[in-house]
Amino acid sequence: MTPPSRTCTFCSCTAVSSCLYLCAWPLPCHLSLCHMASTRTMRLWGPWSLGVALGVFMTIGLALQLWGGPFQKRLPGLQLRQPWAPSPGPAVPSCPPRQRLVFLKTHKSGSSSVLSLLHRYGDRHGLRFALPTRYQFGYPRLFQASWVKGYHPQRGGTQPPFHILCHHMRFNLKEQVLQVMPSDSFFFSIVRDPAALTHSAFSYYKSTSSAFRKAPSLAAFLDNPRAFYRPGARGDHYARNLLWFDFGLPFPPEMRTKRGNLHPLRDSNPPQLHVLPFGADPRAHTLDPNALFHPAPTAANVPSQTSSSATLGLGSSSFIQWSLAWLDSVFDLVLVAEYFDESLVLLADALCWGLDDVVGFMHNAQAGSEQGRNTVSNGGLTTEDRPLTARARAWNNLDWALYVHFNHSLWARIKQYGQSRLESAVVELRARREALAKHCLVGGEALDPKYITDRRFRPFQFGSGKVLGYVLRSGLSLQDQEECERLATPELQYKDKLDAKQFPPTVSLPLKTSRVLSP
Repeated sequence: MTPPSRTCTFCSCTAVSSCLYLCAWPLPCHLSLCHMASTRTMRLWGPWSLGVALGVFMTIGLALQLWGGPFQKRLPGLQLRQPWAPSPGPAVPSCPPRQRLVFLKTHKSGSSSVLSLLHRYGDRHGLRFALPTRYQFGYPRLFQASWVKGYHPQRGGTQPPFHILCHHMRFNLKEQVLQVMPSDSFFFSIVRDPAALTHSAFSYYKSTSSAFRKAPSLAAFLDNPRAFYRPGARGDHYARNLLWFDFGLPFPPEMRTKRGNLHPLRDSNPPQLHVLPFGADPRAHTLDPNALFHPAPTAANVPSQTSSSATLGLGSSSFIQWSLAWLDSVFDLVLVAEYFDESLVLLADALCWGLDDVVGFMHNAQAGSEQGRNTVSNGGLTTEDRPLTARARAWNNLDWALYVHFNHSLWARIKQYGQSRLESAVVELRARREALAKHCLVGGEALDPKYITDRRFRPFQFGSGKVLGYVLRSGLSLQDQEECERLATPELQYKDKLDAKQFPPTVSLPLKTSRVLSP
């Protein structure tokens, strides 16, 4: 094992392996055991005593190496922290947790479940949220700082800082986001396979998007999307490249009309894809990015992320690559919905949070999805829908480029983190989630909204599918009741709760008339 790079300038025995390990402890060097081997000590001890002492030190050093090795090993490029230790209690990271966060909440990508984690963490730690006046920051318009409730820089004076910005918006970094949040905030988001996203969006936004509303079915829409899709029509940003839109990215020149709206790209060379059967659990195929797609062959010494979009026949590949490179420079981490639990482990590691901080329930899931897997549904597509899947990815070609890019980057990070270490952490995360569900929830799972009578836990119903929610078990202790409520509260109700906490309503009491006393 390579010893830590930190050296002890006061140690006179740095050539001894035990001394190297002892000097690596976070103590002032004059307090370390190496200081005991100073010149003064050598004069006091005889050769035999010094030999015994050095033997003891080397023994201690060997024990530290054998016992402490796994705990001292660090991975380059990640936050310095201790790996997860499977134990009944929460693992406590060794580094300070990051609490200045910007989460781009993308649509129909499992983002509501991530939002729930942020709500719960911020609520528990007394953090201040940058909240919208209602529930979104002026979406689908680009984010504006003036839409943040309580943000009034023009009034002067010192404003309390915001810790978390996480509600729906169309990303707008330079002009607005950095006015609200410091530049050293941790930026992250989540993406989903456009095929599954399109299926979910078609069901959820059918009454909102004119393109979806006119199509009799998703198959009919994807068979000839240009018959229904009109660039710039109301709500039609939901119908094509929704991820690209949410990230606030400009569209390639050939996708713009004279008015600045979008017109379809001709897919002259549609990608040849290896499609994972959507009826199957992706984890049945060992953790492997190739289970979702075959990465495009790349030239030597060329990162696969930058070449993926160019090899998919998307057109304007340099423009797309520039956009992806820009996202890499802004976002510290992008989660992948199809590997939701693996992404949460990496998120906890990057933020230096404990494992329990990212254990939660799925939110805003529609009935019919595979809730037992506690991950984002594949959208109900089956093996027979492979042509439909390919058409969905081709129609949402910019989103597919995003997805391929961030899928590659996720797996590069998994390799850096250690796959066996990740698998152990995922097993622990799922075990804790299952234990919480059994302890907190009636039936231990999400339920049809007809069974949810408590309005605090009934999710907002929108679209053609039923949005599932949770019912808490009776007889919970006060402490457990509070934590289970945090886990089960839907995003809209939790936003209202945070709003009332940060901006308590002012109660004007009636003035009592009293007799005026003369001096």
